[in-house]
Amino acid sequence: MTKRIDFGPAWSASLARGPEAELRGWVDHALAWCVETDAIAMRHFRRTTAERKPDRTFVTEADTSIEQRLREKIAASFPKHGVVGEEFGDEAPKDKAGTRWYIDPIDGTHNYMRGVPIFGTLLAVERDGELQAAVISAPALRTRWGAWRGGGAWAFSTVGGADPRRIGVSRIDDLADGQVLSTSAGEIEASGRAPGIRRLLAAAWRERGFGDFWSYTLVAEGAAEAMVEVGLKSWDAAAPFLLVEEAGGRATDVTGERTIHGGTFVATNGLLHDRILSILAERDEPRRSEVDV
Repeated sequence: MTKRIDFGPAWSASLARGPEAELRGWVDHALAWCVETDAIAMRHFRRTTAERKPDRTFVTEADTSIEQRLREKIAASFPKHGVVGEEFGDEAPKDKAGTRWYIDPIDGTHNYMRGVPIFGTLLAVERDGELQAAVISAPALRTRWGAWRGGGAWAFSTVGGADPRRIGVSRIDDLADGQVLSTSAGEIEASGRAPGIRRLLAAAWRERGFGDFWSYTLVAEGAAEAMVEVGLKSWDAAAPFLLVEEAGGRATDVTGERTIHGGTFVATNGLLHDRILSILAERDEPRRSEVDV
């Protein structure tokens, strides 16, 4: 029996819930909006202070300003679409297909606060429960990424007038040759959601902790084979999820469920996905002293 393959460009294209012109149009709108939101982010970068929200996470003036501006843009261009945003909550969609935008105004807020240039604005569009289009804009890196179902994944330089560059995941199928990224091995281990994280990192050719959205773009571009993260919200995962799938990779939570709502995220080149999930689920055998009575 042939094994079902639930990743790859053709499979991703089969999930389109609208004509390509519409889906590509959402990406084009988001890319245009990011010209303005990038300017807001850079205006406050290394000049801002952060406040703590009730959930103890941080928020900056750029977070609130960018999300508010994007909500205004969406309302003006797509008044029947809903919004799920980090700072200002949910607005239900008014169209029958339930089309809604996910907004993470500044992904990598801790980096942003400390003057680290790895931060970005994340936008994704969902229809009928299936992500359809996404844009990631990283102004300090002078790069944007975009993808839509059936249209592939693309990198756009914001300087020099270079043509968009189509990107794709690597073809490495041996973990010993793979580069695995994560946020923090200690944080992942402490969560209890992926007990085999240190075993996974030890099994890889190379491991690094770049963190946040940038790691997913590296997977999508074929510069790394996997990214593992815990403690995510849907707006953190939505845009990277679509980008990785349209680049030919695979994205799930640590249990293997294809969702952005599970609080964990594993994105890979697809070829290594099952192996990585298996290792992450492994628990160390208890030492003899721990089982002796």
